Order: sequence, then C-alpha cells, then structure tokens
Amino acid sequence: MLKIFRAALQHSPAVLGATLVLANSALAIEAPAVSTEADKMVAAAGLTGSAVEIADQSALQATAKVAVAALAQPEEVNPTSVNAGSATVAEMPAVATLAPLTAGAAELSVSSLSTSGQPAPQASPLAQAANLAQPSVNAGSTLSTQLPAGETVPAQTAVPAEPTLREAQGSAVSSLETFGQPAPQASPLAQAANPPQSEVSAGSTLSAQLPAGETVPAEMAVPAEPSVSSLETAGESADPADPMGQVTSVSQLSDVQPTDWAFQALQNLVERYGCIAGYPDGTFRGNRAMTRYEFAAGLNACLERIVQLIGPNIDTSQLITKPDLAAVQRLLEEFQAELATLRARTDVLEARTAELEANQFSTTTKLKGEVIFGANDIIGEGGTGVVPHLSYRARLNFDTSFTGKDLLRTRLQAGTTANLGAVDGTGVNMQRLGFEADTNSQFQLHKLFYRFPLTSKMTVILDANAAEFNDNVYVFNPLFESSGLGSISRFGRFNPIYRQGGGQGVTANFNFSKAFGISLGYQAPNGNDPEPVPDILNPSNDQGGGGFFKGSYAALGQATFRASDRLALGFTYVHSYSSNPAASRRGQVSGGTGSELANAPFGAEPTSANHYGLQATFSLSPRFVLSGWAGYSLAQSEISYNDAKIWNWAVTAAFPDLGKEGNVLGLMVGMPPKVTDNDVAGREDGDTSLHLEAFYRYQVTDNIAITPGLFVIVNPEHNENNETDYVGTIRTTFSF
Repeated sequence: MLKIFRAALQHSPAVLGATLVLANSALAIEAPAVSTEADKMVAAAGLTGSAVEIADQSALQATAKVAVAALAQPEEVNPTSVNAGSATVAEMPAVATLAPLTAGAAELSVSSLSTSGQPAPQASPLAQAANLAQPSVNAGSTLSTQLPAGETVPAQTAVPAEPTLREAQGSAVSSLETFGQPAPQASPLAQAANPPQSEVSAGSTLSAQLPAGETVPAEMAVPAEPSVSSLETAGESADPADPMGQVTSVSQLSDVQPTDWAFQALQNLVERYGCIAGYPDGTFRGNRAMTRYEFAAGLNACLERIVQLIGPNIDTSQLITKPDLAAVQRLLEEFQAELATLRARTDVLEARTAELEANQFSTTTKLKGEVIFGANDIIGEGGTGVVPHLSYRARLNFDTSFTGKDLLRTRLQAGTTANLGAVDGTGVNMQRLGFEADTNSQFQLHKLFYRFPLTSKMTVILDANAAEFNDNVYVFNPLFESSGLGSISRFGRFNPIYRQGGGQGVTANFNFSKAFGISLGYQAPNGNDPEPVPDILNPSNDQGGGGFFKGSYAALGQATFRASDRLALGFTYVHSYSSNPAASRRGQVSGGTGSELANAPFGAEPTSANHYGLQATFSLSPRFVLSGWAGYSLAQSEISYNDAKIWNWAVTAAFPDLGKEGNVLGLMVGMPPKVTDNDVAGREDGDTSLHLEAFYRYQVTDNIAITPGLFVIVNPEHNENNETDYVGTIRTTFSF
C-alpha cells in the first residue's frame, strides 16, 4: 500500500486523491502489512483496540502524513475519473489551488469520504500533536453551502475543487469531491474505527463567498463541518431509512392539530392524494416559508397523483358504464314522442311569456281586485225605513314594488252600500255594514300609501289618503277585521280606538323580536287642507281643515306582546283632537261607531280625548280562536272643559275551517261605545245596547266566498225605547 502512495505522489496530487479513495477499501486488507509501524503510532497516540482497527487507523494516519509532502506545493490538476468500488468520483477540474497544509493538519478521517450526513470524527491525539500551523483558505474560495433538505444543487453550478472549511483543517480527499456527487462509502471496519463527534446534516451549514485577498482563519471553522460531498443530490436522502418520505396519515405530523385552519386541506392532500411529505423529525412546519423548489416539488407530486387517479389504472366501477349509456339511449328512444310534445309546449310557453312581457302593464306593478255584492235589509219593527236592496263595492288595487320589500298601493273604489243607520233613522252608526262605501257608483281614489322597511326591524307606512290605523297596525281580531271576508258589521271588526285619525299620516312599526313590538303613528283627517282651522269660538264655520298640525289629528302608541304563536296581547293609547266632532270629516270621538252621543259628547265643540284600549287574541286550537277588547275614552271640551267618559267592549269567537277548509263561523257579543258619564246634563246614554252577531263564510273557490250573516242591535242608541234592529246581509266576495 505504501508503494502505491509513493507512486501517486510522484505523479500528481490529483492521483493521490483518487488513490486515497481506493485506500478506504484496501486498508482493511493490507492491515497486517503495516501493523508494526501502526503499533508504534498507536502506542504514541495512546489508542487501544483490535489489531485490525489499529492497523486501519494507523495506516490512514501514516498515509496522510506522506500525502502532506506532495501537497505542500500547488500544481495543476488534470481532469481524471477514478472508480472506487461502485462509487464514482466526479471529474476533477482543470485547475485547483490547494492551501498549504502542514503534516499535522493533513490528518485524514474515513468519515470525510462517507456520504452526506455521516459524522466527522475527532482528530487523533497524534495528529493534534503534529499540528504546527493554522491552515488558511484562499481568497475567493467557497465555503460550504446551505441547502434546504430536498433541494438539488446541479454539479455544473458548483465552484470546482474549492476547498471547504473541513479541508482547511486537513481533509485532502473531500476537497476533490464535486457538488452533486456522493463520496464513496467507507468500509464498515473503518467506520467503526472512527466514532462520530457530531452529526451535521445537509442544509445546516451557512455558506459565503470570500472577497479576493481575504482568508478565513481555521479557528472560525466548525470542527464538525461537513464537506461539500455532504450536499447530496436534492431529493435523495443520505439514509435509506430517512423518515422524510411520504406520510400516510395527517396524524403522523406531530405539529398539525385538528384545530388548525388548514387541517382539512392537509388531511385531503396526505390521506386522499398522498402528495405531501413531512420533515425527518415528523413535523410539517406549516409556518415556515416555502422555497420555489419546494413548491415545484409539491406541485409535481400532486399532479403526478392526479395523473395516476385519472390514468388507465383508475377504478371505473363507480363511473358510468356502457350498459348505463345504452339504457339512457333506450329511454330517449322510448319517450321520444313525449319529449317532442314537451319541447313544443315549452316553445309555446316561451312565446306566450315573451308576448306578456312585451305587452304587460308594468314590470313593477300588479293589479289586485275585490268586488262585493250585498243583499241587505233591516228586519223587524225598528227597520221599517229600510227595504231589501242590493248594493256593491268594487276596489282595484295597483300594487307596485321597487325593491321587492316595499309596497306602493293605489286603490280605486266605487260603491253603493249606504249607512243603513242613517236610512233607518233610529241610529246613525250602530247599523252600519262592514263593507259600507257609497260613492254613487263613481270611482274615486280611496287609498294611497307607501310602505317600506327602514331597517330589518322597522317598517314605515306613509299614508297620502284615507289613512286608517287598522290598516297599519295589528288589531288582535284576525278573523273578523277584513271588511270583505270578516265581520259583516262595522263595530264587529275591531276596537273603535283604531278608527281615530284618518286622512294623511305616518306610522312606524318596531318589531324588536317575535315576542315584542311597538307601533307609533300620527294621522290628520284634514292633513291635505291648506286652509287654517276656523275660529274655536265659532265652530259652526265649517271652512278650513287646519292642515297636518293645526287641525284635527290622532297620535297612536301601541305595545304588542306575543307570549306564543297562540296568544297575543296589546295595549293601545291614542290622543285625539277634533275641531268639530259633529262633522264626521273632522274626526269623531268614537270613530263612527256606537251612539251619537259617544261620537260628539259636547256637540260641535272642539274636543280632545285620551283613548285606552286593551286587546287580546287566543287560539285555543287551530279550529277555535277567541278574541276580545275593552276600550275607555276620556273626552274633554276645549271650550267648556267639561269631561265625558265613554266605554265599549266585545268578545268574539271564530271557528276556522268549519265544514271545509277556508270556511269560518264567527260569533260576537259586545257593547258599542256608550257615554257612561258626562259633565253636561242630558248628554249621557241612559240604557245599554248590545251587539250580537253571527256569520258563516263559505269558501266556494279560492276566489269566491259567500257569507250570510246577521247582527242584532238590542236597544239601539242605548235607548230601550227603540225597537230591536235585525240587520241581515248575504255578502258575496270575488277576489282576483
């Protein structure tokens, strides 16, 4: 073996380097030949071990010392290639300049010839004693480069034959290795003879390019610094059992938790597609920045997996098969006639739709209508002034929506249904029908309002004409309140407190929750009249309405409580002012119901009043709904300051879907508004009237309903001297 090294030294340092590579395997065989010299060297160094181990270490140490003399002078290195067993040393560069090395600094360890990731051993005591000078690294030389795990460094991009920090300490062979090429494996015997000092893996060493003229002292080098050969081809593991390989479950990644925001994505990529790997320590390091190389590697792995999934080996058991396609084709042929018919019908419908869209009245407005025919009469001795007659009421509603949540309603109305109490002469308001409307068959603008949501919990209604609080707030008598489908009488529909006001106004409904809401409103019966109200001392002058604030008005506040879907309670307060209660258009105290005294307790004197109402509705079952109210008004004359108290109450019972879905049987008993106390003598109601009512609505179709009904007024006008009135009607309602 010594003869081989001498011949290598005579040739060139490059050949010596290759020879050193071959020596790794040869030393184990030639150990006996150098045992004598090795024993002396080992004894001087204080080493112990088997004869083979001593021979292996001593031979290398002696060889390194011999190599120092040949490497003391730099020379050109010719490109060459040397095979060491199965390992191939990369082609040497044309010129390589090596730093001067002392005999002591040239100690060669077997670990410097190993693959990337193998530990570098400590120098022997003998070699440490032989160190005479600090080695240096030539200006411009490249120190070891930091590479992330799995990243490839092409061999052509590395600076050839540049010595590393490890080489500056004495490793002559590692300086001859080239980036991207693995160093030959040391023999097992040699590996056992060199215990590792520290393990430094690829990617853990920083690198720097030294400026020309500067050197790095050896004391700055890390003793266990790996050589360039430790940077293997990116993507290859130094250890075949490296756990950097593909994981099969996201649970194998110790730093990934189910609570992480990207856990589901990682789980799919790992367990479903199998294209995400972890780090050797079993972590994913999700917060670490990713290099472009890592991105390319991960993307390529996922794309390859996708290609595999859609490739020729894919399981097609879940996909459509030829028999399935044949069945579909057979069905198409079998139902070809039906499909053709459907296609023709679709074409016709499309044509008709296009025609309707081209000729429709408006894209935002819908027409809704209601027509009522009534056969009416007052039966009995008290109704001698009324004979059987027919009447009608027609309404056309033009409902416009601009946002889908708002409603602009314009209503035209005509009718011939008169106030039967005025005709009878025994009373003015108690005999009035619920669908009363007498315009002498002339269509008039009856209703005009705009309703819109101001917020998600607040709705606003602006009334421009014929405002009514009962249209804007809940009245707690759901099956009686409609004039076309509910009670047949005016009083039977709801508490008269809701008939205050009229004309123009604004109402706001606040629904804080399903269980609680508040309604506020203000209306002026003559809000569109620009003339001032007449002199308060001359109320007979019926000129001028006073506008929105200076004339008659009503201000409402209501709290609604819904304990459940079956029970609702309401408390209502209204403050009203009427410039002339005797004139109905000025606003009557009881809203046109009850006795004449209850509507004008002080005659034509301007009157203000505070009205209180308590209402409730309770659905005992889907087939039985019980409702009722009680009302109290405290009126005061604005001239004489006299006071009057007015009461009313009612209880209603409804039986929905009786006999047929849509049908309703309604029963009612109540007392119309009555003046129970008045400071003005002679203007109290002496007796008590009762309102008894029954009706049955029969739903012929969805658009036609026939309602025969009868209500009885006992002691009309709260006067027992008046004969009982029986008001009957057969109301037929058409809705479209």
